[in-house]
Amino acid sequence: MKIAIIGAGNLGLSIAKGILSTNGATSMVLTKRNLSGLKEIEKYGIVTTTTDNWEAVAKSDILIFAVQPGQFVKILGEVKDILTDKHVIISTITGFSIARMEEVIGPDHYIIRAMPNTAISVGKSMTCICSNEKGAKRVDLAKAIFNRMGHSMQIPEDQMQAATVICASGIAFWMRLIRATTQGAIQLGFDAKEAQELAMHTCNGAASLLIESDSHPENEIDKVTTPRGCTISGLNEMEHQGLSSSLIRGIVASFDKINEIKKG
Repeated sequence: MKIAIIGAGNLGLSIAKGILSTNGATSMVLTKRNLSGLKEIEKYGIVTTTTDNWEAVAKSDILIFAVQPGQFVKILGEVKDILTDKHVIISTITGFSIARMEEVIGPDHYIIRAMPNTAISVGKSMTCICSNEKGAKRVDLAKAIFNRMGHSMQIPEDQMQAATVICASGIAFWMRLIRATTQGAIQLGFDAKEAQELAMHTCNGAASLLIESDSHPENEIDKVTTPRGCTISGLNEMEHQGLSSSLIRGIVASFDKINEIKKG
């Protein structure tokens, strides 16, 4: 695959490294206004770096846009005349709808939106994907790209705001839970480094159990709770204090805010 990443900032560079480390491209062009931060990526022999978006588009079939929302319309307008019927356009830009892209370049292109999260930098992103009607023919291709950097799921575009909360904001929610577990472990006598190590690897194990066994959380909870035991005592106290309720309310508050921002 001939891939261009338009906007090789933090996200764009993470995507590039994920693709390159898994031999997911035959050639790659990265664009950025200042190329000084891209020297390391040039060690891959198939990578070209440039400030010229036209050059990147002309040399590639798959175009992954990772620019700031305020720059996107201008960049699309600049390259629209050299887009061909072979180009697959993948936008990772939060809140920028397919309809807005079609207003600039027209509907007769393979247009896909992809919403990864910051765990893409370690190959563990949960990426949600949607497309326009024509782009549906290339969704499997987009999923194959992002599955190299974690896991992907195709969803309707009207769920992308909710997916942003669950997957992108969700990284912060889980970090806070890991931090709280770490603080609890410190109170029980572990030093800070040990406490965090215990918390984060236990969290990783819990997620892996569900992923690899295709199980349900309650099934796994039942395996570690015993009558009058310490686990059920802890769980019940957390629920009395509103653990599940506060998480759900936080998720909904985040969703309300993202919709408020969109309307504004």
